[in-house]
Amino acid sequence: MRRARPGATSRGSAERTLTSVAAGETFPTQSPTPDTPPDADGTTDEGPRLWHVTLSVSGTEAPIAEVRRALEQLAHDHPFLLTSRYAADHAEIRYWEEARDLHDAAAVALRLWGEHRRTSRLPPWEIVGLEVIDRRTYHQRIAAGYGPLPATPVGIHPF
Repeated sequence: MRRARPGATSRGSAERTLTSVAAGETFPTQSPTPDTPPDADGTTDEGPRLWHVTLSVSGTEAPIAEVRRALEQLAHDHPFLLTSRYAADHAEIRYWEEARDLHDAAAVALRLWGEHRRTSRLPPWEIVGLEVIDRRTYHQRIAAGYGPLPATPVGIHPF
């Protein structure tokens, strides 16, 4: 899955791209009022928010070099990945997702592995864990001395 502007072509393949779709009449189209305070990340309840996503996958063992190469390709295709940690039979991916709400962020995260399996040649593993937290909660956890701090610097690293 690659994010693109409507009408943008994919990088050398016929893969699908995500585009924006109008909400229609079901959802009210009201703009924030001056008395609507912004969230800690500067958005209001009406706009997209940042969500910290941790996706865990697991399955049968694969050659470690192939797992690393696949995660590097995924990071190239999905440039906002922060950290990937891996072993021969499992991996963990952390990144920031911009979405309207938790449901949208989780839906994108749950599609990530499957939609990139072929293009990045990812192992045929299944998703075994997903954590999606908003930016405010992430920073509260960090300030309190716990939470999903990256165990390693940004990049792709073995466990």
